[in-house]
Amino acid sequence: MEFSLFYFANHEDSDHQHNKYQLILDSARWADQNNFVRLWTPERHFHSFGGLSPNPSVLAAALASITSNIQICSGSVVLPLHDPIRVAEEWAVVDNISEGRVGLGVACGWVPNDFVISEHQADFDNRKEIFADKISTLQALWRGDSHEVTNPQGEKIKVQTIPRPIQKEVPMWITSAANPDTFRQAGELGANLLTHLLGQTVKGLGEKIIIYREARKAAGHADDGIVTLMLHTFVSDNDDEVHDLVREPMKKYLAGSLNLASAHLASVPFIQNPEKIDLEALTPDIVDETLEASFEKYFHFNGLFGSFDKCLDMIDQLEEIDVDEIACLIDFGVSSETVMESLDNLNVLRILANPIPITDDASSG
Repeated sequence: MEFSLFYFANHEDSDHQHNKYQLILDSARWADQNNFVRLWTPERHFHSFGGLSPNPSVLAAALASITSNIQICSGSVVLPLHDPIRVAEEWAVVDNISEGRVGLGVACGWVPNDFVISEHQADFDNRKEIFADKISTLQALWRGDSHEVTNPQGEKIKVQTIPRPIQKEVPMWITSAANPDTFRQAGELGANLLTHLLGQTVKGLGEKIIIYREARKAAGHADDGIVTLMLHTFVSDNDDEVHDLVREPMKKYLAGSLNLASAHLASVPFIQNPEKIDLEALTPDIVDETLEASFEKYFHFNGLFGSFDKCLDMIDQLEEIDVDEIACLIDFGVSSETVMESLDNLNVLRILANPIPITDDASSG
């Protein structure tokens, strides 16, 4: 099981607060020195939830400049919002700064307000089809292929992006919430898969991973790909201590998610039958009960929370369903100092989850 760090803070502090990015920078340096495989930076617009990263390539460039070993990934570029030319250019810069350590997570998006930055706001309704087309264009541009466009004078020209990246092919992840068709699409395209447990169970995720693996095989791709699962994470010695420590920060974090989702229920990919939800009936008491129940679900079933034994049990479940990587979301509201102090426990967990096999030579020596 591989381990990485995922960033998706709910930032509600004042506009002029200093050191907004200190936890990200400090933990990235730590991860780079402790055999973690990737860093994941999100894209979010116009909302505190994930709002520290409106453009993942900017934050990725900063992380690339202070690390030496770890892969730098977007989690994820909302591809229908952007011209793939710009995506290829920006991430080629990061690939050069990092000396070939870029990975691209891409998503089709689900928040209507985000699409005000798109050249055509109507793209929201057709975002899945646009997503597939732009993936193909992005991959071709990365390889150095010419791309035909029309300039303001009506002339058709062919462009190639500069700078050229270090990697000849860009490692790509497709982000999926819980839609089996997206799992299948990722497999057919030969992309890796980035997912989470919002709106799905471990067992249900396992069924979709089978769809992904089978689609890869049917499409003739040689390897199995990488399934990356984002999990909210805090590891310590005692379950009860972790429960008490993360409870209020996690509830506040989930409230930020609920606030974003409630504004766009019809578009949320992991909410079933949104038309049946009556937001006016959500009194403060009901909201608090909902957040409390959500936190308990995350703590016991959908997160990497608690003692080593509890977390190792979760890792065993994920290995059984063929997850390859846990992307540990660490910036959900616990103080930066406490998170940094806890990372050594996370590294111990990583080591315990990947014991070095004893060979005959080692045992005989």
